[in-house]
Amino acid sequence: MKLLVRLREDLRQRRHHRAFRIRPPVWSEQQCAHLAQLLADVRAATQPANPPPAEPSGAEQSAIDEAALATAATNLWRAQRKLAQAGDGPSARDRQAARYLRTCAEALADAGLVVQDHDGDPFNPGRALEVLVYQESPDLTAETVIETVRPSIYLHRRLVQMGQVIVGTPSQQIAEPPASPGPEPLDTRSSHA
Repeated sequence: MKLLVRLREDLRQRRHHRAFRIRPPVWSEQQCAHLAQLLADVRAATQPANPPPAEPSGAEQSAIDEAALATAATNLWRAQRKLAQAGDGPSARDRQAARYLRTCAEALADAGLVVQDHDGDPFNPGRALEVLVYQESPDLTAETVIETVRPSIYLHRRLVQMGQVIVGTPSQQIAEPPASPGPEPLDTRSSHA
């Protein structure tokens, strides 16, 4: 056994250039036994009396689950949008996939997970939305969400993912300033009369 270990160590060192090889330590049996005892003492001293549970606590577990649910719901939402944007008449395969996605979304909604798309919603700065871009649009009269990049996700009416949107703003007509009559004429009359 020791011979095999020594052979492995020797081969591991031979991978490197001779100048970088590390020679094995030369220790007696007594030194090896003492070192093993010291390592055992260190392990015993550093182990806590009650080791922490391997599973995350309830709060940590729910946070992990919420993030995973939000990611899954976002990808489900994106897949539904892709199928809805499929130009020509959808194929039988597209209709079947859309039906599966709709059933999945309904099951998530029944479990308390709500995916909110904001397209076309009026926008005000107090909303819990992350605005990625403001974009001028001549056909708008008020600030409106023109595209949802990532939907808002609610779990049991509590926000777990803030939506990301592009907001359209009405075009600002730059009115020409009123024509000024010019500089005031100076009164050239003398006041010494």
